[in-house]
Amino acid sequence: MTPTEDAALREARRDPRLDFFRGLGMFIILIAHIPWNSWNSWIPARFGYSDATEIFVFCSGAASALAFYKVFEARGWWIGTARVAFRIWQLYWCHIAVFFAVLASLIVVNQTLADPARDYVGVLNLRRFVEDPEAFIPALFGLGYIPNYFDILVMYMVILALMPVVVWLSRYRAPGGRPWLALGFCAGLWLLANQPWLTVLDVPAYQLFNLPAEPVGNPRTWFFNPFCWQLIFFTGFAFTLGWLPTPPTRWWLILLCLAVVLVSIPLDPDGTPARRFFQARPELAPLWERIGAFKASVGPLQSKTFFGLFRYLHFLALAYLVWIAAGDNGHRLPRTGLAGGVVTVVRRVGQQALAVFIVSLVIARLLGVFIYEMDRAEWAVTAANLTGFAILIAVAYTARWFKGNPWRVARPAPPEGKVPAAG
Repeated sequence: MTPTEDAALREARRDPRLDFFRGLGMFIILIAHIPWNSWNSWIPARFGYSDATEIFVFCSGAASALAFYKVFEARGWWIGTARVAFRIWQLYWCHIAVFFAVLASLIVVNQTLADPARDYVGVLNLRRFVEDPEAFIPALFGLGYIPNYFDILVMYMVILALMPVVVWLSRYRAPGGRPWLALGFCAGLWLLANQPWLTVLDVPAYQLFNLPAEPVGNPRTWFFNPFCWQLIFFTGFAFTLGWLPTPPTRWWLILLCLAVVLVSIPLDPDGTPARRFFQARPELAPLWERIGAFKASVGPLQSKTFFGLFRYLHFLALAYLVWIAAGDNGHRLPRTGLAGGVVTVVRRVGQQALAVFIVSLVIARLLGVFIYEMDRAEWAVTAANLTGFAILIAVAYTARWFKGNPWRVARPAPPEGKVPAAG
């Protein structure tokens, strides 16, 4: 099989919806990570509880089911676990490399601008690392120092480490497996680690689920608690493997999910458009005050660190709607014309999510510097975002080209009746 034929076969096996929405999440995450970016006010996170992080983690769970579970089935639990461990090892070094790439680029920016009033290393709260490397470097390599900007990959690593446990539980002493046992473990772990909710119920919190993010002088923990966020990862994992049934297409269910999404718009604590809407209408001030009181009373349910229940329900409702809109196997996604070209490009970005995400973390800070240095002008904001999009697309296509092994030469087919030589 030639490299071209091999690539075409892999393409045919992929779910276009998974690639498309993961790619869309990559663009949204870039917008969210660019500092001083006015486009940030219009990303999905401003219109409901869940945001691009849920898209990324859910789709990663679905992709992991396709990439790793077949290894568990074909080669056994130990080899499957080794495959997952190798991926964690790769992610670990990606995390370390991204940290130093971002830090080094910001140090260069500081030295280039030579303006002490504009300390971009300090803006990202990395000044303590620079001033006390003896305390922070060991903690960085031991994952005991996790600045907020660098928290997604480490969360993903811990979640992947839970996969062998989940797979083992799904097969525990039953011919057909027991996926309900694995899913029960995921739900129970989420409940135990969701400490704000435990506080509301006056239940003692289990501190062992709080992973430290600072080595000294700060009790801060990881911004994304992986023991809570694993719930949405394994939800995507379970849907892909058929552990959870495909939801039926029902009008009442569509209307219910639509109502959840619409009602969540003014209730989202980060809902900039909703806040602007009510501020422009003083006559609605009493209603806005009631909404504010409700938000304050349900804080644990909307927690991002502990993946609150409202975020989970909002994402499931939104995912159901887009799943219906995309159609079975994504047949409603445009395939031709300009719209089809855009879908193809977004899918390519989704197919190379790790490479794209790593690059986006590095360039986002530099694009933010450009916006700030240009006094946050709208033309600079537009130029920064579009430049970022172009870079992500270029990275995706470059990574795809390298993964296609273009240097590999296909062996010619042996003459009829001949057996190819070994080796």
